[in-house]
Amino acid sequence: MKLPVIKHLTQFIEDNDEDFVVETIETLEALSEVPSLKDEELDVIGELISNMYGAIEVHKMIKEGTPKKEALNVFMQRVLGSIDK
Repeated sequence: MKLPVIKHLTQFIEDNDEDFVVETIETLEALSEVPSLKDEELDVIGELISNMYGAIEVHKMIKEGTPKKEALNVFMQRVLGSIDK
């Protein structure tokens, strides 16, 4: 996951609508089932999907009242904590 990408996507959700990102995730998940995709292509699709889910999580925290910067930091700490385990 890339914090700058999640930050940008979070801003996109604030400016537009979360539904755009949810529909994009669904599209990418459908594309990931194409049997002829190479591992590298699947990795890119997976990275995009995980960043989009991350942005949705951050947006939820912001809607619940967490300041944007804090929401981003809390989310990334959670991600890094799960990687260390």
